[in-house]
Amino acid sequence: MKPFTRAGQTPPGLLLLGGLVALVTLIPLVFVAVYSVLVGPQEAYRLIVRPRVGELFGNTLSLIALVLPLCAGIGTGAAWLVERTRVPGRRVWGVLLAAPLVVPAFINGFAWVSLTARVEGFPGAVMIVTLSYFPLVYLPVVGALRGIDPALEESARALGYGPWRTLLRVVAPQLRPAILGGMLLVGLHLLAEFGALQMLRFPTFTTAIYDQFQSTFNGPAANVLAGVLVACSLVLLVAEAGLAGRTRYARLGMGVARPATRARLGPLGTAGALAALVGLVVLALGVPLGSIALWLVTGSSTTFAWDVLASTTLSTLGLGVAGAVLTTLMALPVAWLSVRYRGAATLAVERSTYIGHALPGIVVALALVTVTVRFLPPLYQTTPLLLVAYAILFIPLATVSIRASLLQAPPVLDEAARALGSRPLEVMRRVTLPLIAPGVGVGAALVFLAIVTELTATLLLAPTGTDTLATRFWSNAESIAYGASAPYALVMVALSAPSTYLLTRDIRRRVQR
Repeated sequence: MKPFTRAGQTPPGLLLLGGLVALVTLIPLVFVAVYSVLVGPQEAYRLIVRPRVGELFGNTLSLIALVLPLCAGIGTGAAWLVERTRVPGRRVWGVLLAAPLVVPAFINGFAWVSLTARVEGFPGAVMIVTLSYFPLVYLPVVGALRGIDPALEESARALGYGPWRTLLRVVAPQLRPAILGGMLLVGLHLLAEFGALQMLRFPTFTTAIYDQFQSTFNGPAANVLAGVLVACSLVLLVAEAGLAGRTRYARLGMGVARPATRARLGPLGTAGALAALVGLVVLALGVPLGSIALWLVTGSSTTFAWDVLASTTLSTLGLGVAGAVLTTLMALPVAWLSVRYRGAATLAVERSTYIGHALPGIVVALALVTVTVRFLPPLYQTTPLLLVAYAILFIPLATVSIRASLLQAPPVLDEAARALGSRPLEVMRRVTLPLIAPGVGVGAALVFLAIVTELTATLLLAPTGTDTLATRFWSNAESIAYGASAPYALVMVALSAPSTYLLTRDIRRRVQR
């Protein structure tokens, strides 16, 4: 009888495999660090202190300074109305407030710009990215509100706290991790956003890097700007960790399964809440969908070959499936190590894979272009390189889902199979994988849907002659062929819709456990 592997006795082969995955995901960060050293301090300083960099930094900082609190306020307020008040149609509003995630930000920007040029510039950029990203705060806050034990609020009310004091002193601190986590996601998306801001003619680091790359092909200026953008991403990560602190909000036991008491808004309050929710949904969802429908019907450039749309959709689906399979395979050893063999080395492997997701797609693409041109020229502008970029960007989506499923799969089943003489690979194939199959499927689906709407890395890395829905949409939109762009936008929205369902379903399941 063979002894089974216990936690702490990490299989060298599995650790090596996870380490290789971590090294691949660290390529962009290593590239930026090495290039910053090679370019030299004087040249780097000269490139950084240019007035143009100051303008880009000011634009980026101003956008973050306004959009983060706006998303936090709108997302938290909407979540409170849906989960803590008696506003009519709560279930419908719950779906509609998450639905803006179905429309990628660059499609939202296209929808508004195609209707009026007045949205170009800073005010329009603030409005449109806020409407695109507030659900990133809304969804985690909804999950947090559903998870709060109603007894805490009832105890506060029994001690003489009024509704507002209870909200500020009891409920708000419980929401702090969710709000900060959502704001971090918004901030990282803002740093990475290219399409919407380019369409709105509001320059930031991401748009400048793309323009620099297009004009000088990987010049020093583009790489130095990439380094500044990476530094901004790391500052956001550190700031969120510092603000979150180490306060624990967990409770012992699940408590009594009952809903919290909902506040009565009164006639005027209900009318105001409904007006606010209707306005938010119309701006965030109604305008982009209505604009797409308008251009489909009236656009003078709508007439085009439907076979091109079909072939582009098939190409996108092929890349999505291949990228999802590769990313999921890379995520499996990482998730396995982080759950079954928890330790310093495995923790380092797991956390390393999250760095690529925190970096803008244009930095990942720029790093892979430079590495392949200098060291692996045959890989430049090939499908495998594009799939690697997708894996670096989206591996956390698969890792998180697989890890959650592994945490629910009892290790005792693995141990029993090993004790009966089964080899590790056989145990994985016959025992563990069937148990975690739903989580693997959800992770792969989320990666697939992220790839379908990915724009920046695909623009820089796609092989010549390879088009996706996003790149074909972008080429038409840049040519002001709005009618021709609309069908590609519609297909992307249709393919993105399941991601919202998976995301909201995951939140419901987490709260119910």
